[in-house]
Amino acid sequence: MDRRALVASLSTSAALLATAPHVALSQTQPSPAGGPGPRNLITDVPGLKVGQAEDAKVRTGVTVIVPDSRATCSVDVRGGGPGTRETDALNSWNLVHSVDAVVLSGGSVYGLAAADGVAAWLGAHDRGYALIPTPGVPRSPIVPAAILYDLANRGNKAWGLEPPYRKLGIRAIEAASHDLKLGTVGAGYGAEAGALKGGIGSASFVTEDGMAVGAIVAVNSFGSVLVPGSKNFWAGAFEIGNEFGGLGASNARVTGEDWGQSKVNPGARANTTIACIATDVDLDIDQMKRVTMMAQDGIARAIRPVHSPFDGDVVFGLSTAKQKMKGPSAEFTVTRLGAIAADVLSRAVARGVYEATLAPGMDGKTWHSL
Repeated sequence: MDRRALVASLSTSAALLATAPHVALSQTQPSPAGGPGPRNLITDVPGLKVGQAEDAKVRTGVTVIVPDSRATCSVDVRGGGPGTRETDALNSWNLVHSVDAVVLSGGSVYGLAAADGVAAWLGAHDRGYALIPTPGVPRSPIVPAAILYDLANRGNKAWGLEPPYRKLGIRAIEAASHDLKLGTVGAGYGAEAGALKGGIGSASFVTEDGMAVGAIVAVNSFGSVLVPGSKNFWAGAFEIGNEFGGLGASNARVTGEDWGQSKVNPGARANTTIACIATDVDLDIDQMKRVTMMAQDGIARAIRPVHSPFDGDVVFGLSTAKQKMKGPSAEFTVTRLGAIAADVLSRAVARGVYEATLAPGMDGKTWHSL
């Protein structure tokens, strides 16, 4: 498309958006200009549930994102020390483009076993991929996963040959619902965001013309979520209402290597921010990949520094395909969804730290204790 055609397309799109009637979703009531869904959670995206489970003694947990039916899925990996499962299966040139669940887990490499538990539960409920369904042949649940490092948080890791993650995965998917807690729960139970307690965050946005976007994230970053010398979140410019303290954007000017509340002595694979974004718009695998790549920039807007050799940052992207694509072109709609997803993920990061508390026996700093 040449420049004049692109400008014309964008102008037409803007005019359509300005005159578009309000379209309500079954569980969403956005403002005339768009806004968070009723829960301000990823489950405002129709067709999704989330389940979480924790082990307080081990100081770890698991979060599972479960679509009602198989959903198109993509992934974007940018951290220098990632730990993942089934991500190669999500490439557009491979056979399977949809998944049965996505797992976010604590536990570093041990936490990948959470997906085993989720896959076993799904298979027992006759869910999964089958090229040719055959009686007596189990389906193959496709369950991508990413893990964060929480092994050094002084929980009891003397589990011998039985790490708790497979059982935690089963407990988490059995608890899947539209409502979920934020902060020190699920995969964020033992997380630390720089020098502060990290946790699970989630947020949503529904456009004026009815497209829903949501995000959920476990924040366990090397970098800081706060502007140095303040309680303002880097994501403050994207805050809606008082969802993470109401301080909004900071007007501070920050010098090049002032990292504020980052971890002082990071270790390889000792951090990581893992997330999943979702939309109800029907996207193919390549379109979902572009939206997921754009969404990852939401982490860069909310954490500084980010995507370091010490982090294993991973973002999954899901489409529940509950509605057809809107707008004058697929490219423009993908651009809208990617931009919204980045903002929503930034807000989710801030909410995860804002809602985090110290569980019994934990020490350290929370946002509220600053």
